[in-house]
Amino acid sequence: MQLVTSRVVAEKLTSYLCHELEIAELVGWAENIMMDGDFEEDNYEILRDIVGRLGVADVKTFGITWEECERFLNQLGYSVKIQVCQN
Repeated sequence: MQLVTSRVVAEKLTSYLCHELEIAELVGWAENIMMDGDFEEDNYEILRDIVGRLGVADVKTFGITWEECERFLNQLGYSVKIQVCQN
């Protein structure tokens, strides 16, 4: 059983935003965590809410936006900064 911390969830969100993780992989991870994960006590409610929301992100009516990801990261104690580089 994996301990789900703010850092773990932030890393998954960051991987998704950086196109290192497909939406289906993010959703699959979230679904598995909701069934078998052990959430850290300090942020239990926030982590459960965010992971639960990620678990339905592949459903068209729910989807997930950049703004939601940014808000989730803020709730987890992270800020988002974007750097655009020319190829």
